[in-house]
Amino acid sequence: MHRLDRDRARRIAVRAQLLTEPRPAGIVETIDALTLVNVDPTAAVAPSADHVLWSRLGWPYRPADLTRAVEVDRAVFEWAGFLRPMTDLPLYRPLMRAWPPYREHREWLAANARFRQDVLDRLRADGPLRTGEIPDTAAVSWRSSGWTADRNVSQMLEFLVLGGEVALAGRDGRERLWDLSERIYPPDEELLSDEDAAHRRAQRRLGALGIARPKAPKQPVEPFDVGEAGEPAVVDGVEGPWRVDPAQLAQDDARAGRTVLLSPFDRFVFDRARAVDLFGFEYILEMYKPAAKRRWGYFALPILHDDRLVGKLDAKADRKAAVLRVNAIHEDERFTEEVAAGVDAAIADLADWLGLERA
Repeated sequence: MHRLDRDRARRIAVRAQLLTEPRPAGIVETIDALTLVNVDPTAAVAPSADHVLWSRLGWPYRPADLTRAVEVDRAVFEWAGFLRPMTDLPLYRPLMRAWPPYREHREWLAANARFRQDVLDRLRADGPLRTGEIPDTAAVSWRSSGWTADRNVSQMLEFLVLGGEVALAGRDGRERLWDLSERIYPPDEELLSDEDAAHRRAQRRLGALGIARPKAPKQPVEPFDVGEAGEPAVVDGVEGPWRVDPAQLAQDDARAGRTVLLSPFDRFVFDRARAVDLFGFEYILEMYKPAAKRRWGYFALPILHDDRLVGKLDAKADRKAAVLRVNAIHEDERFTEEVAAGVDAAIADLADWLGLERA
């Protein structure tokens, strides 16, 4: 049992997420270390995948390089809302084989067996294709109280991707391109049992987080917990058990941190309970709240300084005016001169990377 103070636990978490110096060398190396990168397209500042990668790689990162890694090199694939290293594909194959887990999905697919085959045949003949290039031959429409109601083609494609028969081939602007997975995924991948794959996913997750809970509330796609991966630990002043990556314990804690403006979808802060436990950091993405009820702004960026989450930046990229508008900087703790200078420099770096002037 390892006993850690909060300072060391935070340093482990920051280092595991590649938020210290020196920076990682490339896109694939970064995604491999993080295991996954969210691809939410919301671009109040920048699309999440680009923002997450820029926050690690810095100015050398360009979105075109990510496109090349996905669409040309096939070193990265997109599945269930995240970019993942292609080397991890075998870890997700058991989840693909087990899909769909819900009766409603199984019944809809069974009722639309002909439609499913039509989609696969169309892709085989002419893929990759945009969603709008695939005819809707559904016998039963998809029912939902949300925006997916009656969007039969896109829903079928999503299901076929989750089941491993179809894959994202790339994007044309904001439109996704779909193709048969056999044309995208490597043919000679390792075959793993459900148990081995689950164990390795947990190990990879812990390696990317550094320190995590063995159990956590259930998440719809990617869990926060790591089961029995790593080694047991307790953190002084925080109730409950933790698991820690032994590789992180063996590293020197003296490596310098940085001042980083994080995406709200960054995996480093997405487990809100962990952020409170280790960093004392309260955060909610407020884009879905009425403006009058927001505390920090529509798309506030968490601010990391060294091994502390110190505040939020309320900013928006106004591309028509070619400016990065800084509406407010919320200090969770009063900024020292060092922190204030680091935040100011990070804002300037963000504006420069976006090709915008600060306003």
